[in-house]
Amino acid sequence: MAAFLQLLCLCLAAAQLAGAPDGLAEWTSWFNVDHPGGDGDFESLEAIRFYYGERLCAHPLAMEARTTEWELPADVGERVHHSLERGFWCLNREQPEGKSCSNYHVRFKCPLAASWSEWGVWGPCSGSCGPGRRLRRRHCPGSKKDTCIGRSVEAQKCVRPACPGCGRDVASKDCSGCVCKDHVLLGTVVTPAGRPLPGARVTLKGRPKPVLATTDARGSFRLAGICSDGHTNVSVQLEGFAQGVGQAVANSSTTASVTVILRTLEKPYLVKQPESRVREAGQHVMFCCKALGTPVPKKYYWYHNGSLLDRKLYKYDSNLVLRNLDPEQAGTYHCKANSDAGTIKSNTAVLTVLARGQQVCDPRPLEHLIKLPDDCHQAASGSAYYNVGLCPDTRCPGRPGSNLRCGESGDRCCSVSRLETREIQCTGYVLPVKVVAKCGCEKCMPPKVLVRGRVVAADTEEPLRFAQILLGKEKTGFTGYQGDFTIEVPPATERLVVTFVDSHQEFVDAVKVLPFDPRGGGVYQEVKVMRKKEPITLDAGQSNTIPLGAVEGLDPVGEIVIPASAFYYPNGEPYNGSVQASVTFLDPRDLATAAAASSDLNFVDDNGELAPLRTYGMFLVDLRAAGSGEELHTGPVEVRVDAGQIHMAGHAEEMKLWSLNPTTGLWEEETDFHSETAGRRGRREERTFLIGNVEIRERRLFNLDVPERRRCFVKVRAYINDKFIPSEQVEGVVVTLVNLEPAPGYSANPRAWGRFDSSVTGPNGACLPAFCDADRADAYTAYITAALGGEELEPAPSSPQPHPGTVGVAQPYLGKLDYRRTDHDDPALKKNGFRINLAKPNPNNLDEIQGPIYPWRSLRECEDAPVTANHFRFSRVEADKYEYNVVPFRESELASWTGDYLSWWPNPQEFRACFIKVKIQGPQDYMVRSHNAGGSHPRTQGQLYGLRDARSVRGMEHPGTSAACVEFKCSGMLFDQRLSDRTLVTLIPQGSCRRIGVNSLLREYLARHPPVAPTDDLTGFSMIAPVDPLGHNYGIYTVTDQNPRLAKEIAIGRCFDGTSDGFSREMKADVGIAVTFQCQERPAGQRSLFQRLLDSPRTALEDIRREMGPGRRSLSSPPTRRVSGRRRRMEMLQPEAGTETLTPDPEDTP
Repeated sequence: MAAFLQLLCLCLAAAQLAGAPDGLAEWTSWFNVDHPGGDGDFESLEAIRFYYGERLCAHPLAMEARTTEWELPADVGERVHHSLERGFWCLNREQPEGKSCSNYHVRFKCPLAASWSEWGVWGPCSGSCGPGRRLRRRHCPGSKKDTCIGRSVEAQKCVRPACPGCGRDVASKDCSGCVCKDHVLLGTVVTPAGRPLPGARVTLKGRPKPVLATTDARGSFRLAGICSDGHTNVSVQLEGFAQGVGQAVANSSTTASVTVILRTLEKPYLVKQPESRVREAGQHVMFCCKALGTPVPKKYYWYHNGSLLDRKLYKYDSNLVLRNLDPEQAGTYHCKANSDAGTIKSNTAVLTVLARGQQVCDPRPLEHLIKLPDDCHQAASGSAYYNVGLCPDTRCPGRPGSNLRCGESGDRCCSVSRLETREIQCTGYVLPVKVVAKCGCEKCMPPKVLVRGRVVAADTEEPLRFAQILLGKEKTGFTGYQGDFTIEVPPATERLVVTFVDSHQEFVDAVKVLPFDPRGGGVYQEVKVMRKKEPITLDAGQSNTIPLGAVEGLDPVGEIVIPASAFYYPNGEPYNGSVQASVTFLDPRDLATAAAASSDLNFVDDNGELAPLRTYGMFLVDLRAAGSGEELHTGPVEVRVDAGQIHMAGHAEEMKLWSLNPTTGLWEEETDFHSETAGRRGRREERTFLIGNVEIRERRLFNLDVPERRRCFVKVRAYINDKFIPSEQVEGVVVTLVNLEPAPGYSANPRAWGRFDSSVTGPNGACLPAFCDADRADAYTAYITAALGGEELEPAPSSPQPHPGTVGVAQPYLGKLDYRRTDHDDPALKKNGFRINLAKPNPNNLDEIQGPIYPWRSLRECEDAPVTANHFRFSRVEADKYEYNVVPFRESELASWTGDYLSWWPNPQEFRACFIKVKIQGPQDYMVRSHNAGGSHPRTQGQLYGLRDARSVRGMEHPGTSAACVEFKCSGMLFDQRLSDRTLVTLIPQGSCRRIGVNSLLREYLARHPPVAPTDDLTGFSMIAPVDPLGHNYGIYTVTDQNPRLAKEIAIGRCFDGTSDGFSREMKADVGIAVTFQCQERPAGQRSLFQRLLDSPRTALEDIRREMGPGRRSLSSPPTRRVSGRRRRMEMLQPEAGTETLTPDPEDTP
């Protein structure tokens, strides 16, 4: 009551002020941009400025609101709100029971800081004859147009003398042209498929009035008196279609014809969006925006910090250019594109304006610690970590004079300018390491973004082979034999919409919005597709009912009712034969179907922003003529939804039918529903149905959805291991959240899924959209999983009770969220996900304002949240491994790559991962190390590139056998791309091991491609690594990708599987092997050979000879200096190792 009394007082005071004679302010006209449907009536300032532009000043002094019946809010007893910053709003839920908001219009009092000039003289009368109009103008002397209220142009009716003659013809009544007696224009209006369109309005181009004709049932029209000279253009309009124009073609001296093709309205969508920029004061910048649709949008609007920019002042169109920047112009920028079909809003770009000479890239590197090998420690501190430094991930301003072109940022990046070499004393050797000595602004490395994956059937996991891949509307390729695909993401892409089309028509066309990492690299996705339901035969001459439901034992969600004689060919010709009808329904009551759903359940609202939907089922309708298989369309059909299947309050009233736009991946509204009560077939009880009508034409995929306004974001991070160290987060992880609707009081027993979303972790984790509820903590729940390159990550445990320090969420909020890992009640289940209640945070509760759930309007807070704030955690689950690079490189941050001869990855645009499969026969798991040094390049020969350790994994079918997939540095060009290097790779297994076999194909290949590494030492294996990607027949697995982690994950998956194109996370220890070792169990308390060799190579080899028995020569017996292969490998770590020639002793092996 206080709110609307306050507004009433404001309105009365404002009304009194309106009559004041001071002339310092005046009222605007009345504005009404919204109607009281949905949640209420909203007259927002942003919407008023969008539609009315300069008619509203920048800073109103007061406002007045009345109903369209000219009543005050107090007179109608309604609770309303107002704000001079936001506008006016009335919420239906706040009104007395049974009452909703009235339709309001508002006006504002604006200051008159300046006044209009006198009106100018009237201009000439328009038109060539007869009635017309003339204009006069005035101008506002102020520098800002919003200081003057009112219109700058005034119109007045006028009449011109009769127009000149039309030769042998006469002028039309309005003198807009000539009328040719006895001439006829015959026209047809059709769709691109040739279907006639009745009811279309025909006018002359440029003259929307009067309507000259309306098309008949055959889409035809006839215009008399239109000259057949071939110069007449007609314009055609029809609801639901974009305006069409056609030029008449003369058929004879008195007749002409025209065919106008109308295309269905398609909401605008963005193909180019503004990108964030960094500039110095005085420089220039360009923001670019481009939208497509039907019709193509022509109007663009640019906003700075949410305020509309003056078009005439900034002279913008689809692009916005700002010259001679000053710090006040820093902030956020976005555009809106508008057409007859709707509005679309771009993402927000951030402009940073620095003072001249301001430093953004500190030359002093930040601290970055790497873990040293187990046998290496810093001498002074004894620490196992070493600071190699890193440069901050910041953008530098472009150079002066950078071109103003779309797609060319001109920005530079803070990156490594200089490296220095250090040495670390380890047990028995010296470990080289290169550290960052200086940072500076360098040219940014252009990102190359890839999405890899496999397409498989949702029911059987069989691959979808040779399916066509569409990127939007463009064909980009086919899936492989295993259903695999690779897509390069075009620059500036915000939504990657991909369609997979099965050429055999066994599966539903899968339209997917795939997540990717815009900073570069690759992301792996497993795409699941629905198998089409077997067709049934319908009689086109009879009414047919098809149920919508796919869960056995449950009533259908609804049904489709097709009336008799409703089928026709795409060209509009009726069809009366038998129909093969396949209706595939994706039922959200089956939780397993979430992965096979199409698109990402988003639509564009009236403000041009993406908004989420909550689904109650999707269905694909495939109708074909029996025999010919030709696709059929229908007239209006009924879609009936059982209201008893909708349990969420308010959802039955807001249910709509949507169709999918395969180009944009967005759902577009087809129709509303109304409710009817009907008897249940075969039973006495009655049911309430929601009924809507739709025509089945080009679009075949439909959705029963409700726009859901209870929205939040969930913060998730991924880590290298379950220690959850903040500096060891993993980027490029695909996190998936499925919204679930639980049964009341049984949050662990969901009734259906309602939505799914995926996001890719960056340096600060990921924020996933979700539905949430402030009143009931378990109104919505969520199931969350994470994967990296096909590897499932493991969330923090919850049994017997979730620990706040492990889960990452403090109490008591953790208890409210009811965190449960998948194995909480049954340890035998996989540990690949967790379930939570989506309890919306209470802003007045300090325990709930630091995550992990954030309100919808707090996305920025979620994205920028520190690692100390609440969040959910995943960690990688894999066998023990260790990686060391002489030149440090963070694989999750591609910009940290440094060009150096000893870089493990020589090309930042293409990362090639190589693995070798080692089989071990022994009673336990064993660690295998690969030592990688320069082999043939003169700059790197004998110098260390890096070390890799991997623990063997036992095979499921072969007890006593394990295998390890060990990474090695691929041979190939070094960073300067001038000369290749054949890497010298040495494999050293832990324990008392002896090499008993080498893959025969690999041995032959190495022998045919010299130089050949010494192989006399049976306790290890050495090779000059092949340049060719050999494959599983050789036991070598090579994958190239734009993301190093993804390349390694795919290669490991193939290595585990023992194939060149498969993928597995279960070790197949007996296939695809390169080298085989036999290892023995060492006595209790005895150190492993691996450790003994590191501590004292000579003593270890002597012990080996003693353990193997007599008859071996001593190491000191040769007359010339001969060194064992094992010792030679250890000495290669020394600086002089690469220059000394050593002669191997063939007997110096156990």
